[in-house]
Amino acid sequence: MIIFRYLSRQILMSTLAVTAVLTLVIVSGRLIKFLTYAAAGELSPEFVLQSVAYRVPGMLMLILPLGLFLGVLLAYGRMYLESEMVVLQAGGVSPKRLTGYALGAAFGVAVLVAFLGMYGSPYAWKQMDILYQKQSEASELDMLSAGRFQNFSGSHRTIYTSGAESSDALGLIFVSESDEKTGQISVVMADSGRKVDEQNSDLRYIVLEDGVRYEGVPGQANYQAISFDEYGFQLPPSNLRRRSADVNALTITELLAVDSVKHKAEIQWLLSLPFLVLIITMIAVPMAKTNPRQGRYAKLVPSILLYMLYLTLLTSAKGKMEDGDLPLFTLWLIHAAFLSLALSMLFAGHFWESLMNRLPSMPSFKRSKS
Repeated sequence: MIIFRYLSRQILMSTLAVTAVLTLVIVSGRLIKFLTYAAAGELSPEFVLQSVAYRVPGMLMLILPLGLFLGVLLAYGRMYLESEMVVLQAGGVSPKRLTGYALGAAFGVAVLVAFLGMYGSPYAWKQMDILYQKQSEASELDMLSAGRFQNFSGSHRTIYTSGAESSDALGLIFVSESDEKTGQISVVMADSGRKVDEQNSDLRYIVLEDGVRYEGVPGQANYQAISFDEYGFQLPPSNLRRRSADVNALTITELLAVDSVKHKAEIQWLLSLPFLVLIITMIAVPMAKTNPRQGRYAKLVPSILLYMLYLTLLTSAKGKMEDGDLPLFTLWLIHAAFLSLALSMLFAGHFWESLMNRLPSMPSFKRSKS
């Protein structure tokens, strides 16, 4: 148990570190994409943060297996280079027992992946649908920031407000709008304004009260000034549309209640992900055996390519299964093939070890003596 706890701690710490880095990289890419829309005033900051947060469970379903795979490679590879594995093997710990220890840690990750796929990710997708619906119903006026000039998407209109007096009422308002064809600029200033939503329609208006409208062409003196009690214009529709219902938003119990090929394919996919975690762990243990002359990261690139091949075959087969082009047991054939590969690497290790030792060694750089 002491050896099991030590190896499990090494694997899980490496897995946590790799998963955190991969998640941070992917989430940062998503966040940067949404922040461009938030900076333009098209999306609210709350929507951006919540949208990215709700995507994390779905990301972790595929990041965790890769993190565990790399975690085993890094943890066991370090122990081979530092001769810890030599000591363990001298104490009677065989490669097969090392695989069993790694599978013990992988079982916890497999349970977490199964939970995320069957319940965690569907819950996040449902919350995402609600979030998209609320955001699509909000006009750009709802995202105005007090004391800031903001452009409306889909129009040449800039608006400024001193602040919101209530959810539908605004304080001092300045609106500037230009006409591309004539070059005419109109400026409207009003003491107050309010939002008006037309019932049974997506049309939204802003009605300005007690203001003045100035119209003219820059460089010309024929400007017009019109005072008004009320002046309204239509707001552009939201570019964000509510997402259609997706099988990703259904839990495993909800999927079982629907009799369709697409839903059955999704069930097979969710059930196969925990097996992916266990099988890649069995592959990672023999591939982590490193010759000190090759360097610590000699097998990292071929290992990642093997994992990407495995995952690509699974995702491609899932898409074909949803279209009805492949039978529903295709995923399990792929798992069986890679399980056979893992068993051959464990029980015919000399053949694979000689093959891996033919890989080019990583170049080493030594400081020249001055």
